[in-house]
Amino acid sequence: QVQVVESGGGSVQLGGSLRLSCAASGSAATAYFMRWFRQPLGKERELVASIGSARTTDYADSVKGRFTIFRDSGVNTMYMQMNNLKPEDTAVYFCNVILPNGNYWGQGTQVTVSS
Repeated sequence: QVQVVESGGGSVQLGGSLRLSCAASGSAATAYFMRWFRQPLGKERELVASIGSARTTDYADSVKGRFTIFRDSGVNTMYMQMNNLKPEDTAVYFCNVILPNGNYWGQGTQVTVSS
């Protein structure tokens, strides 16, 4: 059974940094894609960043130049370094893992940025 667990959320002030982690266990296969989504309170979930098995990356325009996504080699573990955080980055951040046998989500981790 695949489990996806996020960690690293918290509360920071404007301009601060956080690093989120995501680990998918229970599968011997390498994920095709690992992605971060976020959902601000009362709003829809949006794609923030993604990384493929070949380490190609893509970012939402709102986070380009501030967020960096990367993966450990050989395991389904992903990180996102978030710098220069803004109040509009406040949201629950979800890890999404696309494996050969399905699409899996974590429970989310809260990120709060205060001004």
